[in-house]
Amino acid sequence: MVEYTEAAAEIVEAFNEVPASSKLELLLEYANALPALPERYADHPELLERVEECQSPVYLFVEVKNGKANIFLTAPAEAPTTRGFASILQIALDGQSIGTITSFSDQFIQDLKLSELVSPLRIRGMHGMLSRIKRQVQEKSL
Repeated sequence: MVEYTEAAAEIVEAFNEVPASSKLELLLEYANALPALPERYADHPELLERVEECQSPVYLFVEVKNGKANIFLTAPAEAPTTRGFASILQIALDGQSIGTITSFSDQFIQDLKLSELVSPLRIRGMHGMLSRIKRQVQEKSL
């Protein structure tokens, strides 16, 4: 079994406990839970990195302090699937150590079992978010 953060394991468990017909509804709940950007980023969009793999305009920024990372993501309300993915990654990784994030398994995305419900392009977007988070954490921890 793949090891995740406690929050990530809880998310995988939540998605695996609901029937397929309820998975998109659960994803929308996560979409509604994505926090707004702090003013220091909302007022300075040039600091954010665009996630080019996403069809919707998704942006992220990672802060690394004292060996831990804070993850900030933004996605438009009119893209609830993408917004849900952003929220899931923010919940799973925010506040975690550098090592935990850089070694976080890409298998997490498959373990959500959403590939039957959303397009491969959307899954690719979530992989893009995760890889950019890992890269920013690595770069900012040097």
